[in-house]
Amino acid sequence: MKTKISILTIIFIFFGFVGFSQTAEQIIEKSGDAVNLSSMEMISLLKIYDNKGNERTREVSTTRKSFSGTCKTIIKFLSPADVKGTGILIYDYEDKDDDLWIFMPALRKTRRIVSTEKGKSFMGSEFTNADMSKPITANFTYKILGTEKYENKDCWKIEINCKTPIIQSENGYKKKISWVDKSNYLCLKIEFYDKDDKLFKIQKNQQYKIVSGGKYFSYFMETENVITKRKSTMTITKMSTNISTPESQFTAAMLEK
Repeated sequence: MKTKISILTIIFIFFGFVGFSQTAEQIIEKSGDAVNLSSMEMISLLKIYDNKGNERTREVSTTRKSFSGTCKTIIKFLSPADVKGTGILIYDYEDKDDDLWIFMPALRKTRRIVSTEKGKSFMGSEFTNADMSKPITANFTYKILGTEKYENKDCWKIEINCKTPIIQSENGYKKKISWVDKSNYLCLKIEFYDKDDKLFKIQKNQQYKIVSGGKYFSYFMETENVITKRKSTMTITKMSTNISTPESQFTAAMLEK
């Protein structure tokens, strides 16, 4: 009996150790993989609230598909009239900084979004241009701060720091803390901190649904600036996966059509 108990104890300790042997970087990589769709098309409502609660609404279409390791995305604004026709094209690479272009109908011109603009507001919202693409893992350091319950879910708290001031500028923050659900690796909440380590923004990802091949997608996202009291939400109203859109549709020229 003592021998059996000893063997069971060793097995328990071993698998318990394996369960905690993941690094913070591995957890974040799995979190990204849990929502990484190879292709999708969706319609969403972007709502922007000022500090008095006044609301502006934009209807947005997004088409995304991967080609030979590069994820290409076209975002187009459908309404209201003052932003209708505005388009954004993103080439999201695996191992180098992404490329972004924007088309403004009033100017009839497409221009590249430079790296210093990536951390700035996405069309006047509390989301940023950088939020529209996947971050490069090697640009950050990662640390497990511990575990904590969030909305009755056991989560890892992961601190993610930008490695350089340039990367801070490109992303619009110095560090962020993510709450990652232990059961499925979904990121439920993110706190963003500025260059002085002051909390300035909180993002919540809710209403996750399985959409394709075991992958998840958040159908409701909210970002609030705790300093200015401005808030933005994004609600998915229509989603399709495994689309057949050809690569020729993901070009700067297509932004103008």
